[in-house]
Amino acid sequence: MYKAKIDSHTYLAILEPRHAEELYTLIDNSRERIGQWLAFPSQTNQVQDTHSFIQSSLKRLAENNGYWAGIWYKDEIAGSIGFLYIDWEARKTEIGYWLGDAFTGKGLAAKSVTQLIEHAFNDLDLRKVEINAASKNFKSRSIPERLGFTQEGVIRNYEYLNNEFHDRVIYGLLKEEWKNRKSHEVSELTHDQT
Repeated sequence: MYKAKIDSHTYLAILEPRHAEELYTLIDNSRERIGQWLAFPSQTNQVQDTHSFIQSSLKRLAENNGYWAGIWYKDEIAGSIGFLYIDWEARKTEIGYWLGDAFTGKGLAAKSVTQLIEHAFNDLDLRKVEINAASKNFKSRSIPERLGFTQEGVIRNYEYLNNEFHDRVIYGLLKEEWKNRKSHEVSELTHDQT
């Protein structure tokens, strides 16, 4: 199945049923931090829950409506990333991601998001990628901000989680913005080498 090498230590691969146990262990070991911003850890109480999640992700993949992939670092599952849906008519998608506690601070999220952006624009020919994050989740918000996304708005009281209402910040990136950014980076590299 789909596998994308990011660097010598990191790759993405579609989550399969055989990954359910190691995915559950990663979630369980990182439950408190991940659960601060995302609802799924509180709904993931046994390996069968991750197995069901993987099966629903594979169904979405078969329906051409998004998927979740694992992020592997040094052959250990480090987190997950995916297209939450694909709107083929509007030619857009939303990327979601999370990392286990032991794998933060290594640049894995930014590299993985970059890989999915490239896939969305180059392979799927989509025109827009969105990322949504809780307004107080500054680590997650730093990813789209560093990658050149535009903050398009805030949905107030988007989610009730851990006895608190959370606002959601919406970021968007258009295909031409990404291509302009990439060509600008290449021209800077070329200029620096002369």
